[in-house]
Parts: sequence; C-alpha cells; structure tokens
Amino acid sequence: MKQKKLALINDVTGFGRCSVTVELPIISAMKIQVCPLPTAILSVHTGFENYFMDDYTDKMNDYIKSWQLNNLEFDAIATGFLGSAAQIEIVKEFLKNSQSQILIDPVMGDHGKIYKSYTQEMCIKMRKLLRYADLVTPNLTEACQLLNIPYPEGGVISDSKLAIMAANIATKTRGWRVVITGVNLEMDDGSNITNFVFDNGKIDFVTSKKLGSDRSGAGDVFFAVVAASIMNGEDLTAAVRKAADFVTKCIEHAEKLNFAWNYGLPFEEFLTELK
Repeated sequence: MKQKKLALINDVTGFGRCSVTVELPIISAMKIQVCPLPTAILSVHTGFENYFMDDYTDKMNDYIKSWQLNNLEFDAIATGFLGSAAQIEIVKEFLKNSQSQILIDPVMGDHGKIYKSYTQEMCIKMRKLLRYADLVTPNLTEACQLLNIPYPEGGVISDSKLAIMAANIATKTRGWRVVITGVNLEMDDGSNITNFVFDNGKIDFVTSKKLGSDRSGAGDVFFAVVAASIMNGEDLTAAVRKAADFVTKCIEHAEKLNFAWNYGLPFEEFLTELK
C-alpha cells in the first residue's frame, strides 16, 4: 500500500477560494498527497479590483528540475490556469516524458469569451497540450476554443452536437476521456446545469439544479473532486456525479450565507464528507 501523489500545476491565491487554495484541501481530504507547482502567487484572485500578483514563470523550470534531481515521481499530474504561452510550453516539456496520469483543466474562458489575459497563441498551445491528456475537463467556451469552432448562440447546445464536440476533443487526447462542464442543453427549460461525460465512446449526462449566480472557484472545486475520485479508482461518471453534488451543496450554503460571488464556495464545512 502507498499514498498516491498528485503534482498540481496552478496559481496560489490567498483569498477568494480558487485554484490551489481550493484544490489542495479537497484532494488531501480524499487521501491523496498534493504537491503544488505554482504558476503565480496572488493576494486575491482577479475578480477583485485590487490584487497583487507575483508571476512564477521564470522559476518554474528550476522548480521542476529540483523534483527531477530528487527522483520524485507522481501518480498523476493536474494542470489548471496557465498564465502565458511560456508557461504552457514549460508544462508541455514536463508532461511529454511523464508516465503519470495527466488531468488537464484548460482554464481559458467562460460565457463565450476567453479571459482578457488569454491570447490566440495560448489557445493554439493549449490545443497542442491535449495530446498528453488522459482526461480533459473544459466548459463549453473552452471546448469551442479547443476545437476552434464558434460558441453556440446563447450558450445553448443540443445533446447531439455536444456528443460530437466531446468525441472530437477526445481524438486529440491520449486517454479519450472528456467532461464538458456546466452546459445548458436545448432540451432543458433552463433550470438545470449539465456535465457531459465522454468516456472512450460511452456518453452520460450528469444534471444538477441551477442555483444562484456564478461563483469564483466553483470549477476548481469540481475539478478537485473529479481528479481525486479518478485517482482513487472511481468510474468517471460516478466521479462527476460526486463533484456536481458537492458543488451544489457548497453553492446552497454560500447562498444561505449571502456570500459575494468572488468569495467562492464555503467548501470547508463539508470536507469531512468527502471520501
């Protein structure tokens, strides 16, 4: 028996419940050691008006080299927000010779638009990074960017088109496992949110009630639960269901506490329920 290790490539944000600050405690609660590789250090996330950021690009290669010189091996490597084309290139070099399971959350944009800090060069490089992925978890905006296709009008899409998109993304990966998250389906009345699961040709829908407005870090909470569940040997659909249920519970509590959207999800109160 051994404790599994996950190398987590993402930024570290002091306040706002996102990125490593969210993912590390959740994955740890699910009995996996988390080893962060910071891409940046932020005082608060960029959803706040004033933030301090220390870009870590120039330090990432030396950080990775130290791991390699110490002969460290990881059961999985997970990637989150990458802040520049240079960072994506560094991560590619780290992944290409790795025997670890690779889990990629391509944090690129939302609601039909890429983030202001994202460039077309970064989009192109992220598409190339997919070749190393055993699992990729884009939202609909990111799925469209990865395929270089237009975002559907109103952000609503049919299940058949979604299946084609997921299959096309899967062909760009090595693991053929894709979860397109937070989707509004044409067949729905708008009261639900769906996560579309594509697992080596098998498709599934995990649907939850839509609650409140968007909140910072919700995607990071979701990804953390899915990643840890997969590492613990769970079926992909079961992992997505667990993640969706956990996020829903956290959002319900955030609504009760009347949290501002940029305060994230109060996941701490439910950590002991994760297995």
